[in-house]
Amino acid sequence: MIRTTPFHERTSALNETGLWSHWSGRLAAEKYQLSEKAEYVALRNAAGLFDTSPLFKYRFTGPGSEQFLAGVLARDPRPLAPGEAQYTIWCDDRGFLVEDGVLLRHAADEFVLTAAEPNLAYFSDLVGPRDSVTIEDVSDAWAVLSLQGPRSRSLLAGLDTGIETLGYFGHRAARIDGCDVHVSRTGFTGDLGYEVWCRAEDALTVWDAVWAATRGHGVVPFGLQALYMTRIEAGLLLLDVDFASSRFAWTDADRATPLELGLGWMLRGLDGDRRFLGRDALRRELAGKTSRFRTTGIVVDYRDWNRLHDEAGLIPPMDHTPVQEEMFLYDDAGTQVGFATSFLYSPVLQRHVGIARVPFASSPAGSKVNLEVPINHRYVHVSAHTSRLPHYNPQRKTA
Repeated sequence: MIRTTPFHERTSALNETGLWSHWSGRLAAEKYQLSEKAEYVALRNAAGLFDTSPLFKYRFTGPGSEQFLAGVLARDPRPLAPGEAQYTIWCDDRGFLVEDGVLLRHAADEFVLTAAEPNLAYFSDLVGPRDSVTIEDVSDAWAVLSLQGPRSRSLLAGLDTGIETLGYFGHRAARIDGCDVHVSRTGFTGDLGYEVWCRAEDALTVWDAVWAATRGHGVVPFGLQALYMTRIEAGLLLLDVDFASSRFAWTDADRATPLELGLGWMLRGLDGDRRFLGRDALRRELAGKTSRFRTTGIVVDYRDWNRLHDEAGLIPPMDHTPVQEEMFLYDDAGTQVGFATSFLYSPVLQRHVGIARVPFASSPAGSKVNLEVPINHRYVHVSAHTSRLPHYNPQRKTA
């Protein structure tokens, strides 16, 4: 059965291409216009609207909800105050990443966690007889409309002035056109942005109000292709592209730990008294320095890129289309040293950039690597170097 989101009546009318993908069992627009780059440009320069509703949403309530989540999530949720959110991850008992999401704390005993894949049964199986926590799937009850880009704050504040003072990864109640909503300063574009949570029955009213408020300001709806462009620039990892869930990976070669994925910053307090799923394995990895690789950014040498294509009689392509599959990396001796998981030509940076896995020896920013690319039906190596992530990190994102 093909399912749609509560905003589908509006998004389908705006989708000029008729191109849809399946995201968590629901239809999601690939692009609304013939050019996803036009959507991207609007997002980076004004703002864009994105339907985030397909994400799974789980509500944790009860006096033991904080304690339960502190024992399951790798990032400690206890410092969160009501009205705060955090990007978080959860691991298996071997320290491999299961999935990531955003955790929002609404009250001392109430949290909501987003996830890209179904996790209700997974979390429910971890509830012990002494855990005073109730887990509820509220995915269908809530629609989520994301407004991302430099004008997002001022446009949303025109609908509810309280939004203007909302801090990075903060969230609060608001009202839009008479509807009670919840607004979080979150998103997946690496830019200033907000997500408006509303009841499914209020979705069209909220969409119409936000849509009307953004007319004349260069705001357009954007689809998955533009989203992928922005998230690669922002160095944001995508499930089943930059990492695989340990629950579904066939071998350990497909699994990765937070330390290997550059998410070690989440593990502050690893030597403390908080016991969570995967902690002991991660402590052993850190102490024994057994991480197999490091996730980093890569930037292609544009002069070498242009030279190789010029010599082949070709115009050097500047293709913004995201490549979300493996592209191999080599050292100067021709030995494979890693691979890129995501890659594109960034319009805002005017450089070919990507996300890659490399050995620790090649991981310091500025280390030389060679990216394998096809030119005239044969593979050639183009010079590149590793770099810190994110590639694009505007000050307005957190200001």
